[in-house]
Parts: sequence; C-alpha cells; structure tokens
Amino acid sequence: MTLESMTTEGTQEFYGRWATPYDVIARRTPGIPRLRRRVAAACQLEPGDTVVEMGCGTGANLPYLRERVGPEGTVVGIDFTGPVLERAREATAAYDNVHVLRADATTPPLPSSDRSAASDDEASVDDTGRSDVEAAGVDPGPIDAVLATFVVGMLEDPAGAVDNWCEFVRPGGHVVLANAARSDEWYAPPVNAVFRAIVVLSTPPTAKLRYEDDPHLRLDERIDAAHARLRERSVAVADETHVFGVVRLTGGRLPDSE
Repeated sequence: MTLESMTTEGTQEFYGRWATPYDVIARRTPGIPRLRRRVAAACQLEPGDTVVEMGCGTGANLPYLRERVGPEGTVVGIDFTGPVLERAREATAAYDNVHVLRADATTPPLPSSDRSAASDDEASVDDTGRSDVEAAGVDPGPIDAVLATFVVGMLEDPAGAVDNWCEFVRPGGHVVLANAARSDEWYAPPVNAVFRAIVVLSTPPTAKLRYEDDPHLRLDERIDAAHARLRERSVAVADETHVFGVVRLTGGRLPDSE
C-alpha cells in the first residue's frame, strides 16, 4: 500500500526485499482467500475468457482467475518487481494459460481494444507491429476483464490509470478494483488505528516516523478517485465492503459501445 512512485528503484528494492513475507500474508491471512475468490467472481468471467490483473504482486489472485476462465481461457498478470514476479511464476507454473509479465501497470504492454485506436501510450509494438505481450508469445485476444487489487493507492494518477485500463477491455467487459482504505463502520476507530499503522509500516522508507501528508489520508484520496472514475465509466456498478469495512470492492461493466 505504498504511496511512493511505482517506478523508483528504491520502491522496487523495498517490495523485492519483502516479497516472501508479503506472499505469506497475501495467501494465508484468515479471510483473505475468500476475499480473493469474491474478487475473481466480480470480474464476471466465463470459461474461455481473457483477464488481465494489473499489479499482480506474488500472484495470489491468479489461480482464482484461472478457475474462472478454465484451461481454455487466458490469464495475464503484470507487475514491475522482479522478486515478486518470481513468486507469481512459481505459484502458476502448473498452468500453461497463465502468463506473468514484468511491466508498468499504468502503461501495460497490451493491445488496445476496439474501443479506440492504439497509441504509443497504450502499448508499445515491435518491428512486426505486435504489442509487447504478443511479442512475448502471449496472444490475449479481446480482453474481457481487468482486475487491480491493492494497486491504485500507489499511483500518482489513479483515475488516469483506470481510464487507461478501461481502454483495453472489450465493449461490455468488466473492470474490478479492490483496495484497502479507512473503514466507515460504527466500530471504525480501533480498526482505522490499526490500518493507519499498517499503511505507515508498508510505506517505504518504513523508518520514517513523520510525514508532511498523512499516508493513510493520501491513500484514501487516491482510492476514492479511482473508484469514482470507474463508476463514471461504467453502465452497471456493484459496490461492496469487506474485512471490517476496510476493503472496498467496486466492479463496473463498461458500455457495449462508445
């Protein structure tokens, strides 16, 4: 849940160093597997579909997404940190239709949907005109859903990232966001105190005790902006809260045509 730039070398080193303990927390915390299954279900996937996870981390969501699309579907996970991606590759090694790529989730190397013409900002291409993901041997075809969990709070322009992700999804497809922010429940004060401590400890450098801007408040602002933009872009929206009201899940179905 860092609020630093995702592309800085220091941030990559931070997440690389914490890849192993983070993986344990991401997979074995009580209630988290059930949450990940619910997140995958919110993508409204069918067997044979293609789904892309932006900021897949250690790949904890990828097996659940693969369950949804089946052996004939395609799952692509994108993240920027090498050691983290190695964990993801290990977790999905048994699946030949799950692909993990190292890239910036804000400018993913994906072919544009028919929603708009491809541009250099949307996906880079090689000399044959293929996108990076196609050049890597992955042919995702039309993308039916994009998922991003615990990612948008890291981004400088979370609403802009959501706009970009919507452009990769086929008309009528889905974009799903799940993020941790302060709870609004009646019992929120102690929950939010713990949440704030977790945010501070997971924001590099963790030794910093004072911030000009409170990290958990900035996190809330970025998450609010991303979820609001998804609601604006969608023709049907589902909003849920989980884990004592801390986790916000928003699923949006995009228009059938622009």
